[in-house]
Amino acid sequence: MSRVKVTHPTAKIDVTIPLTSSKSESNRALIIQALAEGGIELKNLAEARDTQTMIRLLASEEQTLDVLDAGTTMRFLTAWSVATGRDTIMTGTERMQERPIAILAEALKELGGDVEYLGKEGYPPLRIKGFKQKTNQISVKGDVSSQYISALLMIAPVLPEGLELKLLGEVASRPYIEMTLQLMTSFGVDWKWDGDTITVAHQAYQAGTFTVESDWSGASYWYSIAALAKDAKIKLLNLREESLQGDSAIVEIMEKLGVNSTFDAEGVLLTKGTISEDFDYDFTHCPDLAQTIVALCAALGVKARLTGLKSLRIKETDRIQALYNEVKKLGTTIEVIGDDEIIVPVGQLKFPEGVTVDTYEDHRMAMAFAPLALVHPVVIEEPDVVKKSYPRYWEHLELAGFEVE
Repeated sequence: MSRVKVTHPTAKIDVTIPLTSSKSESNRALIIQALAEGGIELKNLAEARDTQTMIRLLASEEQTLDVLDAGTTMRFLTAWSVATGRDTIMTGTERMQERPIAILAEALKELGGDVEYLGKEGYPPLRIKGFKQKTNQISVKGDVSSQYISALLMIAPVLPEGLELKLLGEVASRPYIEMTLQLMTSFGVDWKWDGDTITVAHQAYQAGTFTVESDWSGASYWYSIAALAKDAKIKLLNLREESLQGDSAIVEIMEKLGVNSTFDAEGVLLTKGTISEDFDYDFTHCPDLAQTIVALCAALGVKARLTGLKSLRIKETDRIQALYNEVKKLGTTIEVIGDDEIIVPVGQLKFPEGVTVDTYEDHRMAMAFAPLALVHPVVIEEPDVVKKSYPRYWEHLELAGFEVE
């Protein structure tokens, strides 16, 4: 498919959705399984392409591991390759080779990894030749990508001397670090987070069974659908009120944007609530929700201020620029302040005739803008990008009465 036209005949939604499983939990659990001495059973792993890529590469006997466009997979497999002393060339798509990895690579070198850049300094592709631990104390910046920190923490127990990891400055996406540590606990590993330092002694991951939760990032698009629908009763299965996932913040966020959440043993029920007159939220710990909220607030005509967006510049695309471009095409100009802040003005989108939404090879652009079809038909370019994290997205929209042509 090169483009799809998305419409909804009634804008009324009554549906139960078997959400995709969490890519974040799946990818961490797979690395832990690969580092363990056996006996870990994983259930309900994500269908997402990133996770399927992780499974395939962990089983590969090839020297070159091509992660395609999967940032998490690149970072986690780089650390795993170093910790296991695997002779590896880590590579990916052209965009992946533009996404920085210096913070992780330099930390791994400091620990004793033999890591070199095969192209531009600080970026993939990388060559990993072996590992002999030189120190167990390193410092990394906390405000760039939590995935670097998670990658280091997951290998920490199998390092001969363990790891004492000091986080410098503000810590971004903290819930993702906490998710990593809680998963490590699930598999028998002890750790201590004291002030700015996380300490993990040398120890073994223990055998066990783990069932992956549904994906809260994927749930966010259904919250947007509930907010934009004339009437909504949406049941999302296998989501927990006490979740390890940072994007479960969508529950609190959407209370202000007109969606109520009711939890039971099966998952969560979304129904219509009251919309606040304006919206202000810091996305430092849940940056993947920002695109959904910008598109939604523009469609609702709600004045919104979003901060904590710095990491969006180095994702699958420059997400801040992509949002600016696409919202402007639909008839509203958002204000971008530095690298960290977006202001969405009051006023409805105009949806000019013939305009299509570009996706920039970014799954979240497609999924954030498709719910706007409840207000006006939307044409989405390159809709297959959703396979990265939510392969059945368009199928699920059709279950909810959307027409996807």
